[in-house]
Amino acid sequence: MRIAHIIITHKNPEQLERLLKQMQHPDFDFYIHVDQKIDIRPFEYVAEMEGVSFIRDRGLCNWGGYSTLRAMVNSLKEVLDNEVDYEFYNLLSAQDYPIKTNQEIHDFFLDHKEESFVFYEPKDESDWWDGAVNRFEKYHLTDFNFRGKSTVERLINMVMPRRKFPVPMELYGGSKSSWWSLNKEAAVYVTDYLKPGNNLDRFLKYCWGTDEFVIPTVLLNSPLKATMVNNNLRYIDFPPGKANPKVLGVEDMDKLIRSSMLFARKFDIDVSPGILDKIDGHLNQ
Repeated sequence: MRIAHIIITHKNPEQLERLLKQMQHPDFDFYIHVDQKIDIRPFEYVAEMEGVSFIRDRGLCNWGGYSTLRAMVNSLKEVLDNEVDYEFYNLLSAQDYPIKTNQEIHDFFLDHKEESFVFYEPKDESDWWDGAVNRFEKYHLTDFNFRGKSTVERLINMVMPRRKFPVPMELYGGSKSSWWSLNKEAAVYVTDYLKPGNNLDRFLKYCWGTDEFVIPTVLLNSPLKATMVNNNLRYIDFPPGKANPKVLGVEDMDKLIRSSMLFARKFDIDVSPGILDKIDGHLNQ
């Protein structure tokens, strides 16, 4: 069973290289999306590795901007359109790392090929939803770059009425919802639904943090809902009230070993390089 791993990156080519080396498997291919703002040349050498290609249609990945989700979906579409037939499409960041062996990862997806894995937080159990509606009810100019942008954004929201989501859907999402593993049927559905230039695409351009709610919302309002599993297969330590997950270190190793997840995030070799050595030792023993 072939699996396409789409990897979003913007820094530390050496960490990306390490991830690719650890995940080498005859049924794994890797498609690297480098943020359009970043010089791609320091990353290009990894294309010499087995099964590694670069996404040609690079997009901007502004934190919180719709551009990030658009880059993810466009990358997924590009991989779907190539000549290789995959059964799973797995979105990773270059700051992710496997905490199970490649064969365990492969066999897990083989055993669950009728399912897809997305994460969402129950509305009655999560503080995330307290401010979630502001992501689309207000106008956000995150992907625009001009002098006085914050003032213009504030004035627009003072005079304009609250925006309404353009499609009658129940919303699903959460702070860990950006990362997913989709079988082919779900991947095709998402890319067809989120075609550039349609009404939803135009609406989302002025939203914030769309990568945390749009794909779960689309899939859980689709005919594929029964095949969605509320699990993103990633160990993530997201402290309450924080805007970003914890950078994992050697002190987290016991939790990673005990975790049932396939991957963990996030790691940064500039902050805590030793943790990846420990994971490698555990996986390669």
